[in-house]
Formats: sequence, C-alpha cells, structure tokens
Amino acid sequence: MQAKNLSGGQELLCVNVDKVYDWVVNEASFDINIVDEDLPEGLDCDDFDPAEVTCTVTPEDVDILTREDRTFIIDGIETTLQLVNIRKNFTVTLTIPTTTNGDEEVELDFSRCEQVVLCAPAGTEIDVTYTDSDCFVCTFDCDPGDTDTDPTFDASINVNLCQSIQSTFPVTVELVTEFCEPRDILPTPCPSPVRPPQCPVVFPNNGNGNGGE
Repeated sequence: MQAKNLSGGQELLCVNVDKVYDWVVNEASFDINIVDEDLPEGLDCDDFDPAEVTCTVTPEDVDILTREDRTFIIDGIETTLQLVNIRKNFTVTLTIPTTTNGDEEVELDFSRCEQVVLCAPAGTEIDVTYTDSDCFVCTFDCDPGDTDTDPTFDASINVNLCQSIQSTFPVTVELVTEFCEPRDILPTPCPSPVRPPQCPVVFPNNGNGNGGE
C-alpha cells in the first residue's frame, strides 16, 4: 500500500545538490601488452595451460590532468567547451590455474589516458564511474628461461570499460515539497498449526497388521 502525503505538510526547502553541467556515457576499449613479466615464485611453464589463463580488471582512482577551453560550432552557434585530459588507473589480475597449487594470481597496475569534450568550466568537478568492466586474454606466451633466468611470460590483454563521465558543481536549490509518511507494515499473519504426517504402517501396531492414527 502506498502511503499518502501529510495533508498541508508543504514546506519551502533549501537543498544542497550537485548540478550536472554535462554528462556523457561511452565505451573505452584498449589493449595492454605485457613483456617479460615474472611468473609467480615456484611456478613453471609446464605447470599450467596458457589457454586457460583468464583476467579481471578493477578500476581504481581517476586523475583529471588538464582542461582547455575550445571553441565549437554546434547547431550554428559558437560555443566554448572544455577538452578534458583524463588518466584512468586500474588493476588487471591474471588468474593462472595450475595442476599442483590451484589458482595463482598476478596483479599488474596500469594507466591509460583519454580525452573527452565536456561543458566543464573551471570550478566544476569531473566524476568518472564505471557501469561495467571486462577483459580477456588475447595471447599468453610462457618462456621457461634457463639455469640463469626465471620463467617469464608475454601477454596481450583486451580491456573494455563502459563509463559515465559527468561535470558537476554543488548548488543550493529551493523546492516546495511535502513530507511523506512511512509505508504501512506489510501483513504477516501467523500460519495455522500443521500436524506432521503420520506413519500408521509402522507405529502404532494394533496387532492385526493395520496401523492407526
């Protein structure tokens, strides 16, 4: 049941919110090339199948490097927007399933930069959030090394990120609102007692081979 607003409960409120100056949603896809990375200690190339190596990507902090005013003609109108340079940091975790020690993991930190055009004048904050992140191992080549070197690997990883980028600024807005009541408690009637099923064939036995309840 939906609760009704309190009658006559309107009030003029000042609320602190973030005004969204601009907002874009896009997809970023790029490759990561790993060269001569050490295998986990004690692991050899013969201990796993390179085709079974998988990866996960974990986005980390985002750095806003610079923003520059640029003039654009949009629908015939000259408009000043900002070219924003963004550095995205993330961790790629390679999972190596071995035949002896279970799964071994290798964590690698990477950064990638990109540019985006926004209405993001000086003073606005730029927020980057990820709605989805994924990766897959394109190639994985293991080098067993020799008596003087440890085993290493080369890998090519494709990363896909679905990202939301907003420029915002804190503002105080004035709203006429009504206070709400909490919803009604949902009815939860107690169930009736239920008698367990009987076993008259085995108990009690009345002597004639037929059970009774």
